[in-house]
Amino acid sequence: MRRGICARLEKVYLIESNLSFYKGASVSLTNDRESIFSDRISDVPRSFIREILKVAIDPSIISFAGGLPNRELFPVEEIKRAAMKVLEADGKNALQYSNSEGFIELREYISDRYRRKQGIEIPVENILITNGSQQGLDLLSKVILNEHDCVVVEEPGYLGALQTFAVYRSKLVPVPVTESGMDVDSLKHAIRQNSVKLIYTVPNFQNPSGITYSQVNREKIAELVKGTNILLVQDDPYGELRYEGKDKESFKALIPENTVLLGSFSKTVSPGIRIGWIVLPSFLVEKMVIAKQASDLHTSNFSQRILHRYLTDNDLDKHVSKIRDVYDRQRIAMLESIERHFPGGVKTTRPEGGMFLWVMLPNETPAMGLFHEAIKKKVAFVPGDPFYVNKKDVNTLRLNFSCVGEQTIETGIRKLGEVINERAGV
Repeated sequence: MRRGICARLEKVYLIESNLSFYKGASVSLTNDRESIFSDRISDVPRSFIREILKVAIDPSIISFAGGLPNRELFPVEEIKRAAMKVLEADGKNALQYSNSEGFIELREYISDRYRRKQGIEIPVENILITNGSQQGLDLLSKVILNEHDCVVVEEPGYLGALQTFAVYRSKLVPVPVTESGMDVDSLKHAIRQNSVKLIYTVPNFQNPSGITYSQVNREKIAELVKGTNILLVQDDPYGELRYEGKDKESFKALIPENTVLLGSFSKTVSPGIRIGWIVLPSFLVEKMVIAKQASDLHTSNFSQRILHRYLTDNDLDKHVSKIRDVYDRQRIAMLESIERHFPGGVKTTRPEGGMFLWVMLPNETPAMGLFHEAIKKKVAFVPGDPFYVNKKDVNTLRLNFSCVGEQTIETGIRKLGEVINERAGV
C-alpha cells in the first residue's frame, strides 16, 4: 500500500513541477531540485566543447571543433596482439586488482623515455599512473586547493583545466599568452597581488592557441617561481608532436622542486585506453596516492599491461613519426587554405606542432555568432569564449587540423571563409 502511494506521488511530482507538498506528508516535495546538489558542482557549467561535439557528430558536418586524434592512425592490430599476449601470458593477474601507483613496468618505461628524450632523471616512485592526464589534474587540485585558493591560468587557456579548477572553487587569475609564451610582466603582477598556489601551463603547442613558450620565456617564468612554494604544472599532451623548430627545455629541468608534469598516451597511442601519468615532487607523492585510492583505487590494471606490452613490442618513435608526417601535412593544408579563403584582416598562429591553430577575426567580430552561421554551412569550430575567464563575445576561435583529411580541410576552410566574409564586413 505504502509503495503504491509513493509511486503515485512520484507521478504527480513529475507532471506538476510546482508541487511543494502532499497532503498529510511530513516531508515537503519541492521542484527546487537544485538544493540537492553541492555548491561545488552547481557552479560548474557543462563542457562547451563536448556540447559542440554533439552538433558536430552529424556526418555531413566538417568538424574542426574537437581535439581528436586521427582514428586512422590508431595501432589497432598491434593493440589486439598485445591484448592477446597479456591474456595468454598472465591473464589472471592482469584481470585482478592492482596497486594505486600503477604498473611498475609501465612507470619504468615512462621514466626511461624522459631520460632518453629530454635528459631528465625522474625516479619511478615519483610517477603515478592516472586515467588520462585530466585525472592527474583533478587529483592534484583535490590535494592542494582549498576554496578560493589562487590559480594562475593561461588566457586563452585549456577548457578542461578551467573546468577542473572551477569544481574546486578556485580563484582563477588569467595571464595573457603571447606568441612567445605567458606574459611575464602580467605573471609577476599576479604573483605580487595574490597568494598564488598553482600556475597551470601548456608550454608546448598550447591548447587552444598552438603557440610554444620560448626558451627565454621559460627561464623568466622559472626565475619568478624559483624559491617559492608555488607549484607550476606543465601539461604536455602534445610535446612529441613537433613538426618544425626545436624542442625547448622542460620546466622540470629548470625548477624541478616546483614542477608537476602531466603526460598522456592519448595523442601518441590511443585516447580510448585512458592512460596518462603525473610526475610529482617527492613531498606530494604520498598525498596524491591517498587521493588516487579514494578516487578509483587504481587505473585499469588490464589496460596498463596491454599498453606496456604494446610499447615493449613496437617502436613508439616510429609510430609517432608516422603521426607527425600526417598531421604536418594537414597543418600545412589548413594554413594554406586559410591563406586562400580567409579575408586579409584575419590573423592566425602558425603552430610548430600539436593539433590546433588560433584565429583572430577582424573588426572585433564575435566568433560565437559566426559559429551558428558556420553550422548552417555544415562546418564546426570552437568559438573562443570558453577559453577565457569571464569574457564573452570574443573575436577568436580554435581550429583543429588533426582529425580531417587535406581535401576536407580545403572544403571546410573555403566554407568558413565565406561565412567570415559575410559576417566580418570585410
